[in-house]
Amino acid sequence: MRPRIALPADTLAEATNIINERNAAFAPRPAIEAVVKAGGVPVIFPSVDPEDVTDYLDLFDGVLFLGGDDVDPTFYGEEPYEKLGTTYRKRDLFEIELLKQSVAHGKAILGICRGLQLINIGLGGTVYQDLSQNPTTTLKHHQTAPGNMPSHHVSVAQGSRLLKIVGKRPYVNSRHHQAVKDVAPSLKITARADDQVVEAIESVKSEQILAVQWHPENMYKHHEESKALFSDFIERSKRVAHETR
Repeated sequence: MRPRIALPADTLAEATNIINERNAAFAPRPAIEAVVKAGGVPVIFPSVDPEDVTDYLDLFDGVLFLGGDDVDPTFYGEEPYEKLGTTYRKRDLFEIELLKQSVAHGKAILGICRGLQLINIGLGGTVYQDLSQNPTTTLKHHQTAPGNMPSHHVSVAQGSRLLKIVGKRPYVNSRHHQAVKDVAPSLKITARADDQVVEAIESVKSEQILAVQWHPENMYKHHEESKALFSDFIERSKRVAHETR
């Protein structure tokens, strides 16, 4: 049984020569291909009214929260810092509701980059709106190397699910300017960069949620650790499908 994987869509702010309209929904091709390669069936969800999320729940077994714009800081009780990037509140509202209902209904969850931050915020945590706010930041977290190349190492916590998947010291890519500040009560930090910036989180009491700050969808073709993250996610989603279909 191939599990169905929800990919909440990002939004193109400007028109393109292919789609002559603003605010077209899209999902990144590398993420779609990584899901298919790992054995899942991707289903792309555009941002809609949060009240409509309930109607989506029977359509997927796992949900992959992807990268993109910054989450509106008012969702964690802050006003915008001067170095905050672009935000899109409509997407935030939809994805936070999708997250909460997915958690409540036992869906498998994987987060990537913004997806990690969205998960943490949606469950009650906070982020640094820019890494310049984090006093420990010393590494380059927005690499200028090609995106499919690793740029720094992370250290993975003993006893974590992530350790079983990627090992103690994976070499990862990096493309972010925000990071977890206060972790949500139901989550735990399971990896950090050498400057202590949070690089992964997962559920405290279950295997439901795993999220990483790097971009395994850009590296899975040539890096076994990245491929393993998608394989684990699909296996978790298969268990949901087996239990609910």
